[in-house]
Amino acid sequence: MNPKVSIVIPFYNCPYVPQAIQSALNQTYAETEIIVVDDGSTQYSHLLHPYLPYINVLGKSNGGTASALNHGIRHASGEYVAWLSSDDLFYPDKIRQQVQFMLEQQALVSHTNFHYINEHAAVTKLLGGAEPMAPVDWLRRFVNGNPVNGCTVMIRKDLFGAVGLFDEYLPYTHDLDLWLRILLNGYHFPYLNEPHTAYRWHEGMGSMRHATVIGQEASMVWSRYRDPLLQRIASMGG
Repeated sequence: MNPKVSIVIPFYNCPYVPQAIQSALNQTYAETEIIVVDDGSTQYSHLLHPYLPYINVLGKSNGGTASALNHGIRHASGEYVAWLSSDDLFYPDKIRQQVQFMLEQQALVSHTNFHYINEHAAVTKLLGGAEPMAPVDWLRRFVNGNPVNGCTVMIRKDLFGAVGLFDEYLPYTHDLDLWLRILLNGYHFPYLNEPHTAYRWHEGMGSMRHATVIGQEASMVWSRYRDPLLQRIASMGG
């Protein structure tokens, strides 16, 4: 029997959410549930209405992406959890291919490559992820960067019991913080170098609007984990 996958879509005032939901519904992998977490939206909630027979909608007061993700994860019934931003897309074979990859790798977490798209869903850049590299070289990328696109990640739900959920005190870099906790706890984090997600780059996205604050917050996260990360790299001969 195939393991069930919960697709969690945090939603806050995003006009692209129907495209995200439809891409989740279009998956070739049948054993999925789609959880849309409405994080106190004041706009575009009506766009969810046509999908209500096919999705689970959880409402909450506005608390940010990390709190919305955690709310969805706590209610997820799947053995695996995938995260899809409301302005991004999954390609149809994403869940099937990644589940198969994780079972083959005996991994509790994995990530994939992705394409960039624009506001019209047209591809603007192919293969935006990193090239495959040796584990020690990949770890070095985390010293001053974040080489993992959050919406490409799939996680076995029980891994959250070991490393914790997203840090809700980090509005923008909760993903980086979680990846570092996973890595520093010694978990294998393999990379499927195939594009299974479309990452939308547009003027309304938080990465552009809050770039300065994101940089400051990221510096704090890196400073928190840099010493143990460097120790891990040194132990691997890096």
